[in-house]
Amino acid sequence: MGIFSRLAQLIKSNLNDLISKSEDPEKMLNQVVLDMNNQLVEAKKQVASSIADEKRLAKQFEQEMAHAAEWERRAMMALRAGNEELAKEALARKKEHDQLAETYKDQWSKQKNAVDQLKKALRMLNDKIEEAKRKKNVLIARKKRAEAQKAIQETMHGLRDQSAFETFERMAGKIDQLEAEAEAAGEIQEEYTGDILASKFSSLERSAGAEDDLAALKRKMGMLPPEEAPPVRAETPKRVEAGPQPAGPSRTEQDELAAALEELEAEQQQQEQRKAGR
Repeated sequence: MGIFSRLAQLIKSNLNDLISKSEDPEKMLNQVVLDMNNQLVEAKKQVASSIADEKRLAKQFEQEMAHAAEWERRAMMALRAGNEELAKEALARKKEHDQLAETYKDQWSKQKNAVDQLKKALRMLNDKIEEAKRKKNVLIARKKRAEAQKAIQETMHGLRDQSAFETFERMAGKIDQLEAEAEAAGEIQEEYTGDILASKFSSLERSAGAEDDLAALKRKMGMLPPEEAPPVRAETPKRVEAGPQPAGPSRTEQDELAAALEELEAEQQQQEQRKAGR
């Protein structure tokens, strides 16, 4: 095989492969059914033509039989008239029509058999086309179902791809960074624009309130002894001064302030211990 022959064979093979890959099953099946319907139309025309030929042969046979009967009648009429020569000529013409009638009868019989076969083949072709239509619908449904399954599998494969999860992790990291930056900005805003000392006392009061609530719950559950009642202090008689004295903190107020300071220091120590324990 020469180089040009091998090259032509290679090109033809590649073209056939491209055509095979580019074929759409649904379009191909629709085209096949369309071609079969066109063939059915042509077959019906041929069968109709054959039926017409059969009817024409049958009619010619009947005409020749009628001509033969007419010449036989004329031969009989010539004999009644005593003219035998004319009767012979009429019988000769009758014989010609008998022969033609026999020929047409033979052709008509063959044509009739052929038409019967064509009708049978036409019915078979019609049945095949109807079967092909049903198979086409089934195959198209299978094709669409396969395409849907393929699309689902490709989607699932994309979800199983690590790059998708890496994208989620990366986005989560960015969101964490944004949250940290927002929290830092809030702290800076509070530090430079708010009252830090008031904020610290508010936090301390919240934590102290939580500790008090926890202690009260433990006492209610019997986990701590009941709270002792504060001792009743005897009121000292007030001395009446002759003149007005400068206002100053009473003994009771000093005791309450000292107790509050001790409690505040104790809570601060507890918070520091908790932070150190972390």
